[in-house]
Amino acid sequence: MGIYDREYYQPSRQGLSVRGPSTVVGWVILINVVAFLANGLLSGETNRITDLLGAHVATLGKPWMWWQFLTYGFAHSPVDFSHILFNMLGLWFLGRDIESTYGRTEFLRLYLALIVVGGLGWALANQLLGTSGMVVGASGAIVGIVILYALHFPRRTLLLFFVLPVPAWLVGVFVVVSDLYGATQGGGETNIAYGVHLSGAAFAFAYYRFGWNLGRLVPGGFSLSQLKPKPKLRVHNPEPDSDLAAEVDRILEKISREGEASLSRRERRTLESASRQYQRRRD
Repeated sequence: MGIYDREYYQPSRQGLSVRGPSTVVGWVILINVVAFLANGLLSGETNRITDLLGAHVATLGKPWMWWQFLTYGFAHSPVDFSHILFNMLGLWFLGRDIESTYGRTEFLRLYLALIVVGGLGWALANQLLGTSGMVVGASGAIVGIVILYALHFPRRTLLLFFVLPVPAWLVGVFVVVSDLYGATQGGGETNIAYGVHLSGAAFAFAYYRFGWNLGRLVPGGFSLSQLKPKPKLRVHNPEPDSDLAAEVDRILEKISREGEASLSRRERRTLESASRQYQRRRD
């Protein structure tokens, strides 16, 4: 089977069709926009969806409500359009490269983890300070994406405030410094949850620095296929090794699904070995 015969390299078919986004970033944006519009339609004197999905400091003491530490990241206040606008723009422009780096599945785990860690960090900080309140919005996850982008592509040019061209690493520094300043200079008097931002930034930095892969840290990252014995390479066979070809197919499919960063050293060596064999046969 040639590389372009594989399912994940097939071109899209012509004709009228209705389909959802092809990326996790697209789905996340769609869910946020739908929740925002629904909240605006259903809101009267109170913001029903925001109040339901938002995370509260008191949520820490209510285990049956801990799901709010995830759902708050998909709710935005209907009276502040700029909040969801800038969050989704940041996710669209920076999140796609991060999704390509880690793969769709790992990016989804990472994005959801950034939301949860950001919410928990904010709630714990406010619990220690003896303050109360509610938080909504994807800002903590977006800040984490900004930090990861700055770490992976530090010399790429970004438009700070959508106007000033600066390197990505400087945007990352600016975001962290401004959040630290806001948190230490009366952050509780504003509607900005600096604790969410800083928690997301810290988790993103640790994720990059220690080379974490959330798929390897949770049971969902394992599959029955991993229990199968590894194919044996038959180097005496002058014809293309079917076992090696099957292993290459599996690795290429994994790259398409989870990104190149998900490969182990053994899988990288297998690709290098296969590449050399194919090159020799072509020569």
